[in-house]
Amino acid sequence: MLAASDVTIRSLAVGDEREALAAHHALVADHFDFLLERVEAESWADFVQRLTKIERGEQLAPGRVPAAFLIAEVDNRIAGRVSVRFELNDYLADVGGHIGYGVVPRFRRRGVASALLRSGLDALAARGVASALVTCDVGNVASRGVIERMGGRPDAERPRAVRGTETKLRYFVPTARTGFDPQ
Repeated sequence: MLAASDVTIRSLAVGDEREALAAHHALVADHFDFLLERVEAESWADFVQRLTKIERGEQLAPGRVPAAFLIAEVDNRIAGRVSVRFELNDYLADVGGHIGYGVVPRFRRRGVASALLRSGLDALAARGVASALVTCDVGNVASRGVIERMGGRPDAERPRAVRGTETKLRYFVPTARTGFDPQ
């Protein structure tokens, strides 16, 4: 298990292209889109700049909301990413939630997911969101455990969401740092 000080959470930078593409390819087998907002035709520098604009709520694509895209770095390697949505559209309010994160397989079960979720909760708290909707695939036992250790409680009114072939467990997680166990 990594210590919290071993995981750096930060914005994606222009110099991260090689590492980010490696992380993206490492998660393809899991059907996880690491570079969520990437458009193939744009340069890497333009992509990084656009992420900053998305966070500020500028030049949003249809159906998109203001969101931060942060990476976890361990030993100068990208270990995962978190997307923090500051607003919820219909899809996000149903199955996507405020926070989506993924961890590169070789960094799993080391505390990276907890660090990513905690950083997302902190970002939402800074924006005045008291409780975050966080979802995970029904079969993702590891993510479910991370969410529950952060104080996540199943949505009492609607614990599951089904959209097409997606079935998600829905949790509400307090963004304040009271009563959570990061391990």
